[in-house]
Parts: sequence; structure tokens; C-alpha cells
Amino acid sequence: MYQEDRITDIHQSFDDERGELTLRPQTLDEYIGQKTVTDNLKIFIEAAKLRGEPLDHVLFYGPPGLGKTTLAGIIAKELGVNIRITSGPSIEKSGDLAAILTNLEENDVLFIDEIHRLNRSVEEVLYSAMEDYALDIIIGKGPSARSIRLDLSKFTLIGATTRAGSLSAPLRDRFGVISKFEVYNRNELETIINRSAGLLNIAVDKDSLIEMAKRSRGTPRVANRILKRIRDFSQVSGKGHIDIEITKKALSALGVDDLGLESLDREILTTIIERFKGGPVGIDTIAASIGEERVTIEDVYEPYLIQQGLLFRTPKGRMVSDDAYNHLGIEKIEE
Repeated sequence: MYQEDRITDIHQSFDDERGELTLRPQTLDEYIGQKTVTDNLKIFIEAAKLRGEPLDHVLFYGPPGLGKTTLAGIIAKELGVNIRITSGPSIEKSGDLAAILTNLEENDVLFIDEIHRLNRSVEEVLYSAMEDYALDIIIGKGPSARSIRLDLSKFTLIGATTRAGSLSAPLRDRFGVISKFEVYNRNELETIINRSAGLLNIAVDKDSLIEMAKRSRGTPRVANRILKRIRDFSQVSGKGHIDIEITKKALSALGVDDLGLESLDREILTTIIERFKGGPVGIDTIAASIGEERVTIEDVYEPYLIQQGLLFRTPKGRMVSDDAYNHLGIEKIEE
């Protein structure tokens, strides 16, 4: 199965972005989960509004699909200002950043996704913009080069990253609010799926909510994607509403098991067990054995398998746990 075909892929596709516009909450009160983050933000936003100042720069970090972009949009709405959305890789040079910053109005929000992927030269320009609301730009080359300073409107930068450790210390230290996003529990996912089903005008029974939440890998984006696909099955092969029978039938057809694993997740575990006696085995050997790239396994598949206690890393390589044997129904042979 190709990565882009995975129903449980936590990265956002174009179809997700188009569809989630109608499902995303619009206010902090509608936002489900991340309670510590949202409770603190309510206070910080209200204080900034009372002072008539921009909100301190905010950094969100955590796995993809947990609502960082959604929350950035909500912050702008709560502040009553405009938001400009971009990403680290799309800002290739300092001139691109200057064009964005000079077009911001007073107290506007600039959201930079994947901020850890900013070009270093761009990042250095961002320092003075965040601290002094000014841009230092070099004009010309050689002996005739000169530096000019452009004053900027006061703004709030919201950065989002899935790799907080890849963020440089000087950039990280310039954020006044740093918030970690946690994976969602099943009750929160049930609430999200139920809300989304109401917006999609499809009835869902309680057993189906529980089943979908259980297989959503702790991620709202995956939960909403699963809901939409089960809705398709219910409208074509079911009774027009989602019950546990059509839910299980659809999830089986999609290859999503009770833990939210898909075929390649199970292939990784099975390969380690059957070919390498459960490990330890190097990641490059696993990648070659299943015909996938190393980076894809490390970034897409491994994190969830490790979270579920099915796989763990050792100095000698990857090993599967007893839980993996039990989940796959494979008997462990003791040597």
C-alpha cells in the first residue's frame, strides 16, 4: 500500500484540507481536547485584548493531525484580526519573508507551519521581526552595500512543528508561549466524530462512535477521514446511517484493524518476526525487506507502533514486543 493511499495517514492531503474546512471548530469553546493548551490561551488572549497589544508569539509542537493549524485560525478569530498562513519550506529567501511581513496589519497573526524547516538565512531575519517588529535588509553588494531598517506592524507569530528538537535554540527562545499537543483519548475522539457526523448530516450509533475512535490512532484528522469513508459505505451499501455492522464492514474493507493498524504496519511487524526472529534488526534491513524507504518507516509507521508498545528501538536495532505477537496471532518460539 502506498503511503498516500493510507486511510490512517496523519499527514493532510488536499482532499482533507478541502473537506475539513466545514468540520473545523471556529471558537475555543467548540475546540475539543488539548484542554491545558486552550485554557491557558483563553487567559493570554483576553489579557492581550484588554491591553490592546498583540498576543505573545506562540509555538505549537506535537504530532501532525492534532489541530495545530485549526487552533491558530481560532486564535486569530478570538483576537478579531486577520491570519496569514504559510509554511517553512515555501519561504525560500529573506525577500519572501519580507513581502509577507510588510503586508501584515496591526496585531495580525502569521502562522508558519513546519517552522523547523525554515532556511537559516530566513530564520535570522525573523529574529529582529519577532523581537523589535523591524526588518534589517542589506541592499547592494560589496563596498556599496548598505543596511536599512523597515518598521513593521506589531504582529503575532504562531509556529507549528512536529519536530521541536529540530528548532534552533535562538528561534525557540523568542516564543513567549510554548504549548505541546498530546494525542487524543477515545472519549475526545468520540466527541469529535459525533460533532463531525452532525455537520455531515449523518446519523451514527454509539457502538460505531466507539469503534471509530478506537481505530483513529489518537488523531482527529484520521477520525474524520475514517468517518467520511464509512459514510460512503453506509450510503452505497448500508441503510443510509452508520451502525456497527457497516462500520466494521467498512473498516475491514479499508484494512484497518482493532488497533488502527493498516497492512504495512502489520507487514513491518510480521517481517521482523518471521524473517529476523523478532529482532533486533536494523532499520535499513527492514526497509529493504518490505520495499519501503527508511525515512517513510521512521516518520510514518514507527511512531504509532512504538506508542502502542508493539515495537521498540534498541542500540542493536528494532525489536517487536510480546504484544505484537499476540496482536498478530503469532506464537512466539522461545530459543
